[in-house]
Parts: sequence; structure tokens; C-alpha cells
Amino acid sequence: MRVLRRHWTSVVPLLALVVLAVSWVAHPSGPAVVILVVAMAGAVLSAVQHAEVVAHRVGEPFGSLVLAVAVTVIEVGLIVTLMASGGHDVSALARDTVFAAVMITCNGIFGLSLLVGALRRRVAEFNAEGTGAALATVATLATLSLVLPTFTTSKPGPEFSGTQLTFAAVASLLLYGLFVMVQTVRHRDDFLPVESAERDDAHERPSARTALLSLVLLLVALVGVVGLAKLVSPSIERGVAAAGLPPSAVGVVIALLVLAPETLAAVRAARRDQVQISLNLALGSAMASIGLTIPAIALASVWISGPLTLGLGATQMVLLALTVVVGVLTVVPGRATLLQGGVHLVLFAGFVFLAVSP
Repeated sequence: MRVLRRHWTSVVPLLALVVLAVSWVAHPSGPAVVILVVAMAGAVLSAVQHAEVVAHRVGEPFGSLVLAVAVTVIEVGLIVTLMASGGHDVSALARDTVFAAVMITCNGIFGLSLLVGALRRRVAEFNAEGTGAALATVATLATLSLVLPTFTTSKPGPEFSGTQLTFAAVASLLLYGLFVMVQTVRHRDDFLPVESAERDDAHERPSARTALLSLVLLLVALVGVVGLAKLVSPSIERGVAAAGLPPSAVGVVIALLVLAPETLAAVRAARRDQVQISLNLALGSAMASIGLTIPAIALASVWISGPLTLGLGATQMVLLALTVVVGVLTVVPGRATLLQGGVHLVLFAGFVFLAVSP
């Protein structure tokens, strides 16, 4: 009990889970939604704290991988649950969510990390080899899973046939697994900060017991974040409809809420002059979002009836292509200034604007 009183991050995830359980049964609305938002914000902050404890114990790039995969697995579960329950425009739910995640991570988090890093030291430095490999993997996964369905002819509309979806799912899973192996084993040095942070080495690593407790509380906090985001989504949908905005705006808001832990963790790393860790989080989250979501919905399509729209529209493909081109030009030098961060943030703003005003 003394530990719980001393460390609020141990209490908040449990409180968020309690709020989620009560709200799941009571279906709150109106002013009660404010409580859900506050609980979700607390869960986000505590998730970042626990992710940093785990990362300090296991080291990089394992720490970034833990947070990215944990959030994505829970996010995939949310997508599959929403698709199975039916509702408004579930046929494009996976596509919209994955594309929003890619644009948020590859432009929003990516640009914000570069901006913060450049403000700290005039130039943000990172490993071009590892970051370039991650960007190439994201571009391949996004094209294979989100662009090709628009041009295939086996089925009408931007859909994969069953065989094509199976191929895309297997290829996505294998490519993501190959990247994780390269990132954590064969070429781990390519994903470490350019300059080792001496301040981290000066601190004693947390014990295995502390790290395990933080891992459990991290998962609890992430369950609370995603679950509360699902409960808040009807209020968001009503607000979007009342404002006369398109349904795609809902997906952007939900994706922003779910990706909040990665965003905060990336900014904190950039403020510590560890821009490489920030970029690992950004691109790793984008990669996990595609590499785990496509196989999951391919498996779920066995019992979920109805069409599955995966292909992007023309505007979305232009944004994706521009993101990849700008990303390559940013990554190749291995260093970036305020300009590169600003360019990515403008691309992110353009994505948000076109989602609101297509």
C-alpha cells in the first residue's frame, strides 16, 4: 500500500480499468463522458511511465518494440471487435484505422520528434541505416495491403479476393517478423541512438520484479486506453455528425487517442536527445499496425460476413506517396533540421484537414 500511495502510476491504470468495467455496463453519456476522458488521459500518462521502466530494463530497441506491439495488439482486438459487432461503415473500418495510424506515426509523431530534437540541438541526428530500413518496410506493407486492392481485378471495388487477402496477410506477418529479427538481433546497432545517453547508464537498471510489474501495469493501462476510447467513440461520432463532418474524421480522432502513449513516449525520448528511439517508436508503430492488423482481419473474415474494403482512394494514395518520398529524403542524410520536422507536420495537418474536408 505504501508503494501504491507513493507511485500514482501504479494506481491510475487500475482505476482506469475499474472505470472501464463500470462504464461498459452502464453506458454513460453526457457529462459522465468527461470522467472517461480524464481516466483515459491518466492511463495514457501512466502507460508512458511504465513503458520507460520496461525499456530501461530491457534496453533499446526492445523497449520501443514492447510499447509499439502492446498498443497495436490491443488496437487490433478493438478493430476486430467493432467489425464483428457491425455498425456504421464497418467494411472500411480496418482500412481507415490503419491508414490513419500510418499518417499519424510517419508524419505526426515522426515530424514532432524531429522538431523537438532539432530545437534541442539545432540538428536531430539518427541512424540512417536502421531508420531507412524501417521506412522501406512500412512503405512495402502499406502498398501491398492498402494500395494494391484498388487496382486488382479479381473482385469489383477496392477489395482483395480471399486468396489475395491470404497472401497479403502471410506476407505482412512474415515481413514484420523479419524486420523484428533484424532490429533486435542481427543489426541491432542500426536502431540505437547515435550517441549513447550517459545519463541513462548512470542510473541503476530497475530490477526484474519492478520491470515485470511495470509490464503488467503497462498492459492494464493500454487496455484502459483502448477500451475507454471505444466507449468515448459514440460521443465523438455524435459530435462529428452534429458538426457536419464526414465519418472519416471519427477514425482520425480514435487513432489519435489510441496512439497517444507512443506520441508522448516519442516526445520524451526526443527531449532526452534520443531521436532514434522516437523514430523507432513512430515507424515501429506504423509497421505493427499494418503487419498485425491485416493478418488479424484476414482470420476474422472467416466468420465476419460482408465486404472488406482495403483499397485507398486517390487522395489517400497521393498523401501516402508524398509521405514516403519526403520520408526517404529526410532519412538519407541521417540528420534533420527544423525544416524536415515542419514538412512532416504540414503533411500530417494536410491529412487531418482532408479527413475533415475531403
